[in-house]
Amino acid sequence: MSEKALTLKESGVRWLLLAVVIFIADIAIKLFVMQNMRLGQSIDVLPFFNITYAHNYGAAFSFLSDQAGWQRWLFTGIAFVVTAMLTYWMSKLPAKEKWNNIAYAMIIGGAIGNVFDRVVHGFVVDYLHLYIDQYHWPIFNLADTTICIGAAMIILDGFLSKENAKA
Repeated sequence: MSEKALTLKESGVRWLLLAVVIFIADIAIKLFVMQNMRLGQSIDVLPFFNITYAHNYGAAFSFLSDQAGWQRWLFTGIAFVVTAMLTYWMSKLPAKEKWNNIAYAMIIGGAIGNVFDRVVHGFVVDYLHLYIDQYHWPIFNLADTTICIGAAMIILDGFLSKENAKA
């Protein structure tokens, strides 16, 4: 990249449209679940997968969900800081650098989806429920999925970048 600053059209900020799509899909699915299911209701889909309506007052895997409510604002603040940081990084990346821009947009879309829940409802709506026999993975949602995939892409990129630098 040259010394000149990238315009918005040339920068990775263009990829924020993906974050908007993820946010809208996440909120639409959560709204559908809230309007059509009872809290705790589970619908069998596959022998290892259910749609189960749950409220998560904490973070991933219900981390800190048993606290008095302060965690709601902590996780909201963290999401805003991460979103601002990733958006800034996107503004410095060229739009054609798809891998990192997609990863950042996935994290931003998911983070804002969960922030919306925390601010509006006081909890995050979860509904994806994986299990094998008696082992149940904590219930999660589309936002959690896109955050994890985006983070995995960033980690993978770090390993691949090191391998390419050695070559």
